[in-house]
Amino acid sequence: MKKIALSDEILLNIEKPARYIGNEVNMVVKDPAKVDIRTVFCFPDVYEIGMSHLGMMILSHMFNQRDDVYCERVFSPWPDLHQIMKEQNIPLFALETQDPIRDFDWLLITIQYEMCYPNILQVLDLSQIPLKSADRTERDPIVIGGGPCTCNPEPLADFFDLFYIGEGETVYDELLDLYKKHKQSGCYQRSAFLREASHVPGIYVPSLYDVSYHEDGTVASFAPRYEDVPRTVTRQVEEDLSRAVYPDKPIVPFIKITQDRVVLEIQRGCIRGCRFCQAGMIYRPLRERDLDYLKEKAYQMLTSTGHEEISLSSLSSSDYTHLEELLIFLMEEFKTKHVNISLPSLRIDNFSLDVMSKVQDIKKSSLTFAPEAGSQRLRDVINKGLTEEDILHGAGLAFDGGWQKVKLYFMLGQPTETEEDMCAIGELAEKIAERYYEIPKEKRNGKCQINVSTSFFVPKPFTPFQWSPICTKEDFLHRAHIVNTSIKSQLNRKSIRYNWHEADVTIIEGILARGDRRLSDALIRVYEKGGIFAAWSEYFDDGMWQEAFAESGTDLSFYTIRERSEDEIFPWDFIDAGVTKSFLLKEWKRALAGEITPNCRQQCSGCGSAKYRGGVCYEK
Repeated sequence: MKKIALSDEILLNIEKPARYIGNEVNMVVKDPAKVDIRTVFCFPDVYEIGMSHLGMMILSHMFNQRDDVYCERVFSPWPDLHQIMKEQNIPLFALETQDPIRDFDWLLITIQYEMCYPNILQVLDLSQIPLKSADRTERDPIVIGGGPCTCNPEPLADFFDLFYIGEGETVYDELLDLYKKHKQSGCYQRSAFLREASHVPGIYVPSLYDVSYHEDGTVASFAPRYEDVPRTVTRQVEEDLSRAVYPDKPIVPFIKITQDRVVLEIQRGCIRGCRFCQAGMIYRPLRERDLDYLKEKAYQMLTSTGHEEISLSSLSSSDYTHLEELLIFLMEEFKTKHVNISLPSLRIDNFSLDVMSKVQDIKKSSLTFAPEAGSQRLRDVINKGLTEEDILHGAGLAFDGGWQKVKLYFMLGQPTETEEDMCAIGELAEKIAERYYEIPKEKRNGKCQINVSTSFFVPKPFTPFQWSPICTKEDFLHRAHIVNTSIKSQLNRKSIRYNWHEADVTIIEGILARGDRRLSDALIRVYEKGGIFAAWSEYFDDGMWQEAFAESGTDLSFYTIRERSEDEIFPWDFIDAGVTKSFLLKEWKRALAGEITPNCRQQCSGCGSAKYRGGVCYEK
């Protein structure tokens, strides 16, 4: 009988006990005694979120392909179980074997968004692993961080033994082999392994670097402590995705998760160059997966899971060269099995009504578009590459094709934004509604419904907007009020709904996104105050964060409203992410001038990512 770490009494008194028992369909089972390295992947959020994450699925599959490695999973316990584990001193455990995390060789934590940072401390604390890497001994696991937030790992530097910077398909095998060599040497030393690990491309060991600061708080220097430790860490990129590992038997959870479907990554990267978008910069160059490769993986995953929906994942799905051919294959291959196809990330200027009609021929659900700015002036500033004509034409095609629900996403607080730009959001929604009501009444499918959502702009590392200040909470809310007023003044206001993101959460995200090592004390205080699951609105407590910042002496204005000088050393400048700082600065200046930069298929802008020798940079 399978071992269960939690008693029946506990399982019967917590929400969704299936989060913690493992044993799902397609779960990998190995004998821990017959492997050399035991690893556990952690998504520091609730099970339903973590099990929807493709990156963790890919890397777990890659690790488990090795006979000498067993990779298991762990997620953040929900607050009800967290309290029980603390009260009863129950160590956090892996799903597969139910063994304590502290007994593993590696604990790998994917860091997908800033508001999960307190949950990282929760995982370490419940695992009974010292929070700070400096306090760990040879008996503790090597704690490794990965994911997009490692573009600036410095706010978390004290908590991790090392960070893997970039895409995981490239050098993890080399790192595993190195650890195996040290472990089997008979005289394993944590410090010796970390020192040698720093020589592996893409591996950053924070304890091997010193940081100093100017009197004004900016970084004065960032340098390795030893000559053999690299001064620059190069972000890793998988150049050929059609030769990369990809799961063919995804785990099927017992409970409904956020994305309860097969996920097929059709490409990685983006050609568009939106200046606010970190993913569009750090995942350069755009690399497509081969059509035959995708057909094979789609068939394998749908067959092995029994899922009735497949989602085609990428930053801009409509830019995939073979999109129509792939969709036709999926529809014809699985039409008798009633498999639904989900297509996120469509661009309104590249919208194929014929294809979408086939995909959604049963039910015309709402279509989602992201103009990001209401006015043409601001869309040029952010390099969105969309004209009002594109937007209205695309919406018109959708309405003519039978859709009457449209979701529009915008962002408030972007550089140079004026009140006219804010009002233009309501005006654009009105023009879209007017386009719907141009259709003869007898041909409409009921009333038009336009849902307008605005998030608040957060400047991110490795984007042209990394030099930009961020608005105050009051300013963000004022801007949302202007948009709300504009929408309410429109003739077709009853067809337009409006909602906006929480401003206080945005400010915290902004602080953590461009923060440095001096934030670690504040993060510990937030965790000690109970600040886990801060990404969930019902658990986020702004007062708790403000107290932690005050107690740790953190100057919030330094990380938020201050505009950065062109020559400032950023905490993340030691990372070579492909795109160069000179390119990003040039794009920042072009943004302030309202100048557009062509997309990568129109013209090479010399961003630096051609160094990876793959993808769109070499299409011609």
